[in-house]
Amino acid sequence: MPRESPAATAARLRSISAALKQAYPTAHCELNYSKPLELLIATILSAQCTDKQVNLVTAELFKKHRSATDFANAPLAELENDIRRIGFFRNKAKHIKACCQKLVEQHMGEVPRTMEELTALNGVGRKTANVVLGNAFDVNVGVVVDTHVSRLSQRLGLTKQQTPERIEQDLMKLVPQEHWTMFSHWLIWHGRRRCFARKPDCASCELRSLCPSSSVLVKS
Repeated sequence: MPRESPAATAARLRSISAALKQAYPTAHCELNYSKPLELLIATILSAQCTDKQVNLVTAELFKKHRSATDFANAPLAELENDIRRIGFFRNKAKHIKACCQKLVEQHMGEVPRTMEELTALNGVGRKTANVVLGNAFDVNVGVVVDTHVSRLSQRLGLTKQQTPERIEQDLMKLVPQEHWTMFSHWLIWHGRRRCFARKPDCASCELRSLCPSSSVLVKS
């Protein structure tokens, strides 16, 4: 297959975005939350864990701990027990407690709205910060790159990079900034519903004519 020009990739990206928007008009963050702090905590918990499992745990967790002060003051053993159904619960409990202590000490218990301040919190990397900024505050600072976004952006020929940081940089060059948050949602929803890791449903895929990795021959 001849190498695609940057202009051709950009044009194909626009078609991909349009097809995904049509396929998933209600795409959104599937972590349950009612305020920025809850989204921050849920996203920390979601590392190497499904959103469904996180939502089961946070349904009770957020009733018990309602503020950053509540999390900061909770005994570590209690927090561990509250989230023990989540993978790596001991480390995540430490991160959450320390994160909320910083929120109380440095931000009056409120979740900050900048990448720099968020990534200075315990357990918060760029991906988590992007989730919070894009969904809680409607601020597009970057593109969330989780396992679905990484897999699909590679399959779709939008990047050849392997690390989340470099994949994000490639996507930020292609996708208009106002669409960064939604583009992540579209890819995540497509990855969960169609473009599976092991057996992607290429035959039914809305992107089969736009995807260089499609196993379905599309007649021109």
